[in-house]
Amino acid sequence: MRKIGLFFGSFNPVHIGHLIIANYMANFTGLDEVWFVVSPQNPFKKKSTLADPYDRLEMLNLALEDAEHLRVTAIEFHLPVPSYTIDTLTHLKEKYPNREFVLLMGEDSLASLEKWKNAEIILRDYQIYVYPRPGYDGGKLKDHPSITITDTPLMELSSTFLRKAIKENKNVQFFVPQKVIEFIDKKGLYS
Repeated sequence: MRKIGLFFGSFNPVHIGHLIIANYMANFTGLDEVWFVVSPQNPFKKKSTLADPYDRLEMLNLALEDAEHLRVTAIEFHLPVPSYTIDTLTHLKEKYPNREFVLLMGEDSLASLEKWKNAEIILRDYQIYVYPRPGYDGGKLKDHPSITITDTPLMELSSTFLRKAIKENKNVQFFVPQKVIEFIDKKGLYS
């Protein structure tokens, strides 16, 4: 059975931090692949700051063009909005019964996991691989049997920082894949 890591996010925009985390998870944790799950509308994020979901999907496709073991899925585009992780997991399990799904999340998300819809079912039925985040330690769930804290390199880069930099006309080369920068410029995103 293939083991797939699910990396949920807005990816607004995708940046090298996301790519490094996903690549680490795909190559150093026993996963066969990592799927980026683009969330059209995260229940915890303000809609006004989000680029169009199809633009975010396209940026990921551009970023992952040559990537081994990394894929992008628009599964949440076909589910009710806002998307809840448990609903997506249930849908994926039905669609791909021969795959085992593992959640990938940062320590910041782990610290708030108990607030998620059906968090106890997620913890009961899924393994969760956690990557470190600056200023977080995973909270009280870090010792839960479903949780594996990984040695993923610590990434301090954020999409919020990049959106602000783009708006201020700063050079974001090396923070964001070149094809994604070109797409952002062409579409006039975040400016």
